[in-house]
Amino acid sequence: LMNAAVAQDVEPARITQHCDSVTLCFSKGLGAPAGAVLAGYREFVAEAWRVRKLLGGGMRQAGVLAAAARVGLEHASATLRRDHHNARRFAEGIQEMNSPLISVHLATVETNIVMVSIRGGWPSPAELCEHLQDVSEEELAETGQAVRVLLFPWSAHTVRAVWHRDISAHDTELAKNKLEFVARKCQE
Repeated sequence: LMNAAVAQDVEPARITQHCDSVTLCFSKGLGAPAGAVLAGYREFVAEAWRVRKLLGGGMRQAGVLAAAARVGLEHASATLRRDHHNARRFAEGIQEMNSPLISVHLATVETNIVMVSIRGGWPSPAELCEHLQDVSEEELAETGQAVRVLLFPWSAHTVRAVWHRDISAHDTELAKNKLEFVARKCQE
């Protein structure tokens, strides 16, 4: 919700105005260690509260988590804009590679998520992800750096990259360079 609101430059309430209920996770993108909020009609929230108690959910002394969520909300706009910018820069870097192995559709990069398409049958998304996590002697010799990139094999021909508050512009550059190195090695 917050990523969409920042990307569209609208208040979250505008996106949720036609919803009966909404949940917001404070750890996804907002940087809190845990926590979420549920909003909706009074009866709905009361029933959710009852079911949560019935199933044993709940926390004590959760003020420190609430404080982290509050800080995340107060800085959400700037933090998420930075995440979106880093994701966009990564996607543009892939496009600039002009690789026959990997590509990205820039028009679909609106938030902190980049879907990378893999052409051909090798490597598979899982194999590409493994190569991005590994550091070879050749990579160390060529780049002088040991960089591990964690992407997720999303489908038969796609991997997903997601940015969050702990990934800097420098980290994004390192990830782009690592992907370029791995793509080149896979082509060879």
